[in-house]
Amino acid sequence: MTKIIACIDGSITSPAVCKAAAWTSQRLTAPLDLLHVLDKTEYPKPENSKNLSGNIGLGSHEHLLQELIELDEKRGRLALEHGKNILQEARALAQQHGAIEVTTHQRHGSLMETLSDLQEDTRLLVLGRQGQAHENETHSLGSHLENVIRALNKPILITLPEFTIPQRFMIAYDGSATATKALEKVAESELLKGMPCHIVMVAEDDTSHQSKLNSALQHLQSAGFDVTSALLQGAVEPALHQYQRDNEIELMVMGAYGHSRIRQFLVGSNTAKMVRMSDIPLLLLR
Repeated sequence: MTKIIACIDGSITSPAVCKAAAWTSQRLTAPLDLLHVLDKTEYPKPENSKNLSGNIGLGSHEHLLQELIELDEKRGRLALEHGKNILQEARALAQQHGAIEVTTHQRHGSLMETLSDLQEDTRLLVLGRQGQAHENETHSLGSHLENVIRALNKPILITLPEFTIPQRFMIAYDGSATATKALEKVAESELLKGMPCHIVMVAEDDTSHQSKLNSALQHLQSAGFDVTSALLQGAVEPALHQYQRDNEIELMVMGAYGHSRIRQFLVGSNTAKMVRMSDIPLLLLR
């Protein structure tokens, strides 16, 4: 059975990740797996530290190298224990917020490799916009976030340090085949059913764009959504965010890749800009 995977790192965003993951677990009636990855570059496994013992033989410096090896091993053990405590607290919080079948596990290695290994069992990935290294920077991104967005072929919910259950959502739509596929996934999924929906296109106000927007609106209405549509002009990112604020929308949904101006904000450095400047969680669909 596929699961909701939530990345927990002990940062200020972790409680919001737990709450968001619990909400998605309830909505999708899916089990939740809380994941903590101990970075192998920062915390090498004890056996890797012991491999350094082959270098001992430097005369008066030998005892210093041995002490460094022992310190690395102790640091790794403490980090492992700290991670287990973080997961225990996260599990209690997720259960408190109604998550289904909560499990935890800890990996020692690379986050990207771990998520790639788990991809077949992943229904949706939840992670915070800021990791532990950037938790005090309001509009910063976690060091792994862009790579995760690029590499994973699964829906990704990116949350901020605070999460409240959304009462309405908006879809940033550009009329492309990719955006239409994302819209179809919204229509088919239980995650957002019953919530008022705004579908917003930023493009020239012409017959072609209006026709695409109307078609998308009708598709969502036929799936039972209460839909409001808007065709906006201007720069994509500020137009979308202004609409979101004006209409008190709590969740933005976007295709992870498109073929028009929205695509600018989801590739390379522009991905960072779109995610960084958002005031609300983003659900990225592939």
